[in-house]
This record gives sequence, structure tokens and C-alpha cells, in this order.
Amino acid sequence: QVQLVESGGGLVQAGGSLRLSCAASGRTFSTYPMGWFRQAPGKEREFVAGISWSGATTYYADSVKGRFTISRDNTKKMVHLQTSSLKPEDTAVYYCAAASGYSSSYYVVRDLEKYDYWGQGTQVTVSS
Repeated sequence: QVQLVESGGGLVQAGGSLRLSCAASGRTFSTYPMGWFRQAPGKEREFVAGISWSGATTYYADSVKGRFTISRDNTKKMVHLQTSSLKPEDTAVYYCAAASGYSSSYYVVRDLEKYDYWGQGTQVTVSS
């Protein structure tokens, strides 16, 4: 079992940056593909970025490609989402998630339904 706790959200002006972090517990964290999702008011939760359990492969939603970077440190059981050039439309609650049962060290999970564990979320608000 994995427990996830996000941090790093806040209020930032458009064009600014934030570094979101996700702290994980559990002995098998290093074998879980990880992802970041976000949910804006009145909208469905959407995929933002994902990383394979080895860290070798990453994948980004088109809306954040070139602006966000996902990374992980398996020794510290941490996943980060470095955001930059933030836009008001990036405003949302950002969630960290973990998926279990993937043996490939290169596989990135993009489907929300395939994630088994979720954090409580951290609010990101971008003002114009």
C-alpha cells in the first residue's frame, strides 16, 4: 500500500512557476509508475504528466508540454512536478497518483482509471 501527500501549491502570477512535490510511503514505491493529474472547478480530472517507475520515460499532456517537468527520486520516495510559464488555465487542484502492477520499467500510465492510490491534492491558483 502507498500513501501520498502533495505539497508546494499556492498562488502565483501568470508566467510564474511552482514546484509541486509528492511524498510517498510504502516499501514498493520504486516499482510504481507515478502521475500528476489536475481538476479545475466544474471539470473532470485530467492527466498532466506521468513517469515510469524507473524514471526513464515521461509523458506530458499537450497543454503542459514544454512548461512542466516530472521527476522522481526513488531513494527519497518523492515525485516532483516543476511548473513554469504558468497560465490562468493551469489553475486547479493537482493530485499525485500511483499505479501498481506494472513490470515494465519504461511504461507510463496515462489513464486515470489505472491508478490505484491518490493523494489529497494541492491547490494551484494562477492569477492573470
